[in-house]
Order: sequence, then C-alpha cells, then structure tokens
Amino acid sequence: MPVTVVPSKPVSAALSGTFRFIVNLTDPVFRGIYHGKKKHEDDFQAVLERSQLAGIQSMIITGGSLQESKHALSLAAQHGLFATVGCHPTRSTEFDKHPGGPEAYLQELDTLVGAHLHGKGRVVAIGECGLDYDRTHFASEDAQRRYFRLQLFLAKKYKLPLFLHCRAAHQDFVSILRDEGFGEDGERKGVVHSFTGSVEEVIELMDMGFHISVNGCSLKTEKNLLAAKAIRPEKLLLETDAPWCSMTSTHASKPLLETLPASLKAKYFPPSTNSTSFVMSKPVKGRNEPSAIGGIAWVIHRLNEGIPFEKVTEKVYKNTVQLFGLDELT
Repeated sequence: MPVTVVPSKPVSAALSGTFRFIVNLTDPVFRGIYHGKKKHEDDFQAVLERSQLAGIQSMIITGGSLQESKHALSLAAQHGLFATVGCHPTRSTEFDKHPGGPEAYLQELDTLVGAHLHGKGRVVAIGECGLDYDRTHFASEDAQRRYFRLQLFLAKKYKLPLFLHCRAAHQDFVSILRDEGFGEDGERKGVVHSFTGSVEEVIELMDMGFHISVNGCSLKTEKNLLAAKAIRPEKLLLETDAPWCSMTSTHASKPLLETLPASLKAKYFPPSTNSTSFVMSKPVKGRNEPSAIGGIAWVIHRLNEGIPFEKVTEKVYKNTVQLFGLDELT
C-alpha cells in the first residue's frame, strides 16, 4: 500500500480533542524528584501545558496501590481528569501488610471507589491489577493471583471496566478472568494495558471482550509490531504510561516513527534537556511525557498503511469514551 503522509494543517485540526491516554502523573519525577532526590523544579504544570499543545483533551491517571489511588483521585479532581483505583500485582504484599489484613485493604479500596463514582475527578476503572511473573521478587505468583482475583469483585460490584496488567503470565491471567466471569465478550469489559504479548494472546484477549492498549514498550520488537498490527480497530486504545515506556532509537518502531512530519514531531517530541541542566519550558531527557501519545498513534497508523492518521486517532478516542463511559467528552 502507498504511504499516506497527512499534511500538518488537516492533522492538527483532526487532533483537536482527539487524544486520551494512560499516564502515571502520581510519579514524583513530574515534581523533579528522582530516586528520592530533588533534581530540578516541579514542572508538573508545564507537562500538562505541553500535553495540551499536542492536542490532548483528557487523561486517566492510574492508581497502583491504595495510597497511590488516593493521590490519583486527588490529582484528577484538581485538574478535571479521571482516575483508576486498584493495586498493581508487584504491590500485592500490601494486602497482607495492611494493619487490618487483606479484607480491610480491599474494603478501603471499595470505599474509595464508592466515594468517587460521580463528578469531577471520578474513578473510571478498577486497577491497575493483574499478574506480573517477570517481577516475582516483589510479590510471589501465589500472592499476585490471590489479590488479583480479590480485586475483580470491585469491578463486578460497581460495573466498572478493568485496567489490567499482564507480564509473562498469560495462561494464569486469562484463567482467573474466565473463572470470575470475564471470559466472554461483553459491554465495557476492560483493557489490557501496555501490551507486550503475542499475536495469539492478543486475539484471545480480544475474543474475550477486552480492549488492548499500546505504548512505547508495546512497540520494541518486530514481534511486538506484529501483535500491535493484529489489534482490531474496535479494540484499540493508546497510552504513554509516562514517565515510563519511552520510544527509543533501539526499538523496532524507530523507522516508522522517523516518517513523522516535522510539524508533528515538534508537538509530540519537543527538544529536551538533561535534568542537571533543567529548563522549565523543555521536557526532561529520558522522562516520557503525555505529549508523546501522538508518536504512538503515528506508528499504529504506519503499521496499517492505507488508514489515515486522523482515522486512527478518531477511532481510538471513540473506543476510549465508550469503554470508560466518558460521556462528558463527547
């Protein structure tokens, strides 16, 4: 198929209010703190302003623990965004360490969700939860399975979609979901974020009703690109997972990203500087930012040659609004 390069003016118009993305705005690096040390000024507001210049309308801030979920909801309320509530698999031991035990930890998550179902900064998904067998040094496989299953109760109770994480655990992951009644296609099932699995796995998850979200980590290898290309349009979501999962020069996506028009590159990947020579108006080198979402969209567009860039972004936006029930953005 011939390559279609969308001119900057029409693309800019199409991008207005087109993007939503997953981002870890609770991370201290957006406040200038790296590994517990202050490296530069708090540039949180500058990050948000750059995202707006990139054509982003809204964000979903992820909660990866009880405390982080509280922080995510607070930020969402302050800035008119959205949030998730849940416990990441690598933090599963927090259930056991809670003073009141696992049931009390779950009850606090439950109370947090129930108190933020409506209005500004509301919760729109349960998670980030799932399984991560690549990092069992943080939490055993058994603990991860136990507390993943436990959190699925919240999605059922509140009829909210799931925001899921899966690394090197596909069989156990889908088995638990099926056991808990999430095995057949249905309305607002959820999304498997930062997908890095195989073509076969992506097809199974879509057939179960789940959406698939990709970021820079999802586009590292040629196998990753094949899996990303296999995502059906009606199941596709995009994210940055900022400040993580940057797109780099070693990734298989690089040749596709290099075709990004200069006018869009300036919006999605503005010139950056090192944290040691920080400038408030510039991104920090090595720290992924929300504005990079346009680069993810561009790579997906190039993987599906013949589908215009603006059609990709429009479809993803529609999918996002429908999955998370973001009717106020329509």
